[in-house]
Amino acid sequence: MDIYRNIAPYLRARFGDTERGAALVEYALLLALIAVVCIVALTTLGNKASSKFNAVGNSLG
Repeated sequence: MDIYRNIAPYLRARFGDTERGAALVEYALLLALIAVVCIVALTTLGNKASSKFNAVGNSLG
C-alpha cells in the first residue's frame, strides 16, 4: 500500500500544473479566428473596391 501513497503526489507533480498544451491550443484557435476574420474582411472589401473601380472606369470611358 505504500506505493499508492507515493503515486498521487507524483501524478500531481507530473501533470497537475502544466497548461502549456492548453495555452497552445487556445493560441492556435485565436490565430485561426483572426485569419478567418481577415479573409472575410479582405474578400468583402476587395469586392466592394472592385465594383467601385468598375463604376469609375465605366463613367470615365
